[in-house]
Amino acid sequence: MARPLILVTNDDGIVAPGIRTLIEVMKELGDIVVVAPDSPQSAMGHAITINNTLKLEKVTLDKDLSQEYSCSGTPVDCVKIAVNEILNRKPDLCVSGINHGSNSSINVIYSGTMSAAVEAGIEGIPAIGFSLLDYSWDANFEPIKSHVKQIALGVLEKGLPDGVVLNVNFPKLVKEEIKGIKSYVARRI
Repeated sequence: MARPLILVTNDDGIVAPGIRTLIEVMKELGDIVVVAPDSPQSAMGHAITINNTLKLEKVTLDKDLSQEYSCSGTPVDCVKIAVNEILNRKPDLCVSGINHGSNSSINVIYSGTMSAAVEAGIEGIPAIGFSLLDYSWDANFEPIKSHVKQIALGVLEKGLPDGVVLNVNFPKLVKEEIKGIKSYVARRI
């Protein structure tokens, strides 16, 4: 059976520690294509580039990846370019992040991380936005890696209902470990 195709993006930029951690975890689950902003694009919301030329550059930041691209646009631009110009089929999963800081409450509207995941969802791709409530560039992503893998694997195995995108927020951990995962699914009215 073919390995799943996983699109990885973010809003903190292609060199951010969060996306590098996400790539490391996703490589265990499937074939990876990375399309991420060339610089931080936090709080861009669902913006797209319309008045400037988008630049896409193939980069090699991870010697194990053959398809890694740096884009001059927003996180949503990255998903659109991946789906319409780079990939020859829809990915089996799109993961965005791991964001530095929370994506909860009103922040979800402004979040480039979540907007990339939402754009993938609009395209019919199961999508997850991951965030760690730690704004430090040197945030410790190690304690959440197994949970990121577990959640992504669950979506790859079971899929997501139409119109559903996951927004996963991890607390900043000091000494304790995550004791479990609680899911909340909003009911349709």
